Amino acid sequence: MAEFGERELRDALGRFATGVTVVTTMGASGPLGITVNSFASLSLDPPLVLWSPARRSSRFRAFEAATHFAVHVLAEDQRALAVAFASLPWAEGAAWSDGLGGAPLLEGCAARFECFHAARFDGGDHLICVGEVRRLVTADRPPLLFHRGQYCGFDG
Repeated sequence: MAEFGERELRDALGRFATGVTVVTTMGASGPLGITVNSFASLSLDPPLVLWSPARRSSRFRAFEAATHFAVHVLAEDQRALAVAFASLPWAEGAAWSDGLGGAPLLEGCAARFECFHAARFDGGDHLICVGEVRRLVTADRPPLLFHRGQYCGFDG
């Protein structure tokens, strides 16, 4: 049994700086997005990535059922998108175009991965979603980071 509380665990995990992504899919009512820092590469051959939506999220069911999704690695100047998608199903005024399987694509990111939803695994209070990367785009832009509960860039 753990000898620490949830707050202690969150604080310790917050010491690990992560990139910030917005994952998008097309839901029954239109485009959906969610801010995620649980994104990781999984395999180069085949090209697989993973991310983990929280089961308590109001957007969880749509992402669980999605056949396709897009992962957008946000650039340092896209903090407003990260904040908006952390609480809203779609960021007001966010322009998008259709990607593979209808997944909404945002512009201006440091990288973008268009994925087929290849596998799902139980991850406790989260679901582990594995995507097979079908298309990608990169840009020479500094990434947005998340560290100790705050958004930041490489300069802190």
